[in-house]
Amino acid sequence: MDPKEENDKEQKPGEEDSSHEEHKKKKKKDELIEELKKSLDEKGEANKTLQEKILYLQAEFENFKRLKNKEKQDVLKFGNETLVKELLPVMDNLERALDHASNTEDFKSIHDGVKIIANEFLKVLERAGIERVEALGKKFDPNFHEAFLQEEKDDMEPDTVVKEMQKGYILNGRLIRPSMVAISKKPEIQ
Repeated sequence: MDPKEENDKEQKPGEEDSSHEEHKKKKKKDELIEELKKSLDEKGEANKTLQEKILYLQAEFENFKRLKNKEKQDVLKFGNETLVKELLPVMDNLERALDHASNTEDFKSIHDGVKIIANEFLKVLERAGIERVEALGKKFDPNFHEAFLQEEKDDMEPDTVVKEMQKGYILNGRLIRPSMVAISKKPEIQ
């Protein structure tokens, strides 16, 4: 063998250690890469699972919104059902009164019958949370009364309600229609 080849085969001190260290480093790099790939795959699966959950929740939320919208529409359509059921007997009584009026000349009994029906109607409204605005003889209040005209009165304080042309109503504490009234004023001195 050639001495040169022999020299090449001989390793210098530390070369074997260096090669071994490089092999260890490469092995650590490969292990690290494998761990990172494994971690990336796990994260990808977790991400996919979360995306599926999000899609499921979005679908559930859309179903919930549809259901609530339908319930809201039903409340708007049928919310007055109880009130209407209570008003139907009032309507029946009005029709009976009209039938009776067409067969009689007794206007007093017709008047009394219609008055009873009006009271029945008022009771139904009260059960539904409706009350009348008290106006006659009260001080004019623009929050509850709408002045239609003024009448000269010496025996009353000015701005007192003397006549009610149309009754006002309150629904559960909220004014839904003011009373249309005539109010008093001091006579003009001529």
